[in-house]
Amino acid sequence: MEMRIHYFSIKLGDYKFFLILLSHMLITFVDGRGVDQFMKKRELPMHEGTVKTIESEDGDVIDCVDIRKQPAFNHPLLKNHTVQIKPHAQSRGIDEAENNPNMLFQSWHKNGECPEGTVPLLRRTQNFNHSRRSYPAFLHKKVAQLNDVNNPSNHEYAQVSAVDGNYYGARATINVWNPLTNFGELSIAQIWVLAGDGNELNSLEAGWTVIKLQPMKHAYRLHIYSTDGYQSTGCYNLDCPGFVQTNKNIALGGSIEPVSKYGGEQRDISIFNNNDGNWWLQVQDQLVGYWPSSIFTHLAGTSDAISWGGEIVNNQPNGHHTSTQMGSGHFPNEAYGKASFFTKLGYFDEGNNVKDPENLEPFVTRPPCYDLRTGKDNKFGVFFYFGGPGYSANCQ
Repeated sequence: MEMRIHYFSIKLGDYKFFLILLSHMLITFVDGRGVDQFMKKRELPMHEGTVKTIESEDGDVIDCVDIRKQPAFNHPLLKNHTVQIKPHAQSRGIDEAENNPNMLFQSWHKNGECPEGTVPLLRRTQNFNHSRRSYPAFLHKKVAQLNDVNNPSNHEYAQVSAVDGNYYGARATINVWNPLTNFGELSIAQIWVLAGDGNELNSLEAGWTVIKLQPMKHAYRLHIYSTDGYQSTGCYNLDCPGFVQTNKNIALGGSIEPVSKYGGEQRDISIFNNNDGNWWLQVQDQLVGYWPSSIFTHLAGTSDAISWGGEIVNNQPNGHHTSTQMGSGHFPNEAYGKASFFTKLGYFDEGNNVKDPENLEPFVTRPPCYDLRTGKDNKFGVFFYFGGPGYSANCQ
């Protein structure tokens, strides 16, 4: 079988983070994305197969789990799966990650490392419910029979999309910020890679999330998410079986730092995705793991849509639009150093070459609340600024 790699890479200023997703797309399952009720904190038991536990200064608890006992192998199609150590092929046109241990930092490393032969799993010490996840906005044309186009749930977007193509991967560099979020809501910047329609829609998503876990504390998280159609199933990180982790250094769902400063130093993540029979995740210069091809359906070969952009949950606190921020919390017209951005947008063709996307379709749910401005130049390639403050005199 011909193999092609799908890369997502993410660069945090000095910190560079790569995400490689190879060939076929996963369909795993959990309740949707937005948070609508935060429950009382409770310590959950350690993961099965834990050989060491590391507690982070920011409250994360990392279980180092025997690689052979990770959740992936609870998937019915992976009972006899043999772990693949690395992808079979390397794509063209991707900048190699710098081998710099200070590029992407997860604070749990201050207190220890996972041993060889184990993988780090974030223990869910904070328990919360998820509300039903909505379709990515640009797909409403394809699923109008299931969704009210003018009222996309309580999720709002500012994004651009490439649709109706055969895409073997996607890439972008994403600015990392700490947007203010209301309790029970979240703010996201990510890439979506999708195929199928309606209840058959398959999606893989990767980027950063900010969620308010405590009244005075926001958590900035590296996340991946996948779903079978946004109706009742989907999965964050390693919360359900499917993703096979091979790396002992990167904890999916774990905190990331540092973030950009308004008018100061900018931090960004570069995400690449490219196809090799499995969908691989690479962070910086390290492969994290993959979703095996045996569990894919519509994304088993290529995607037919890619979207880049921001998303927030709007629970209408106090009876009006949320003040949860998207991106930096500032509008696109403030530009570099103040507005959040995606740069170097690209897709992978059949020969694993990176191409500039053309005829991108912008979608902004409510421009007075969050907006978007696109462009292209020699330094940033195809890019856009996005985001905004949410509730204001113009955003009700």
